[in-house]
Amino acid sequence: MKLTVFGATGGIGQEIVSQALASGHDVTAVVRDPARLTASGERLTVLRADLSDPEALRGALKGRDAVLSGLGARTRADAGVAARLTRSVLTAMEAEKVRRLLVVSAAPLGPVPDGQGVLDKAVLAIINNVLKDVYDDLRVMESDLAASTADWTAVRPPKLTNKQRTGRYRTVVGGTPSRGRSLARADVAHAMLAMIDDPSTVKQGVGVAY
Repeated sequence: MKLTVFGATGGIGQEIVSQALASGHDVTAVVRDPARLTASGERLTVLRADLSDPEALRGALKGRDAVLSGLGARTRADAGVAARLTRSVLTAMEAEKVRRLLVVSAAPLGPVPDGQGVLDKAVLAIINNVLKDVYDDLRVMESDLAASTADWTAVRPPKLTNKQRTGRYRTVVGGTPSRGRSLARADVAHAMLAMIDDPSTVKQGVGVAY
């Protein structure tokens, strides 16, 4: 497939690019700073672009089969970036008639799973309070996705780690895995690539966790 990756220099974005190339896909990585991209290969095209300008993104989307985005706030000070930049991506996709989009969101935006323990609920409440601005940003992003013409999927992992990819995670379309406390960035990327051609995930939030 021909894929475009936004947020390609982030932890999840780097994994998406590397794993997609290893699987034989053609990848266009859209970045602000090419020096931060560690992946390389004959099937990789690196495009430096202003992510806030939809017109500047159209060249990276023309003729693509799917778009994957790791865009999001790295700190509370960055809150707002996910919704703002994803809106630019959606505008550019519509102009180029590209439909499939998978983005990274977060587990707290999904429903509370059945059987959630008291401790898990208490921890989640604290995290929601501390990261309220970041999650509010993601809620706006998901609202924009729902209002768009894209065939979107919002992948919602819990706490992210830098551990090795296992491939042994659980996914719940429209829900949240019970007692899912963490997930490696490498497995988030693996899940997103696996969902590209899964029709059950289209226009859905998908909880992913160990």
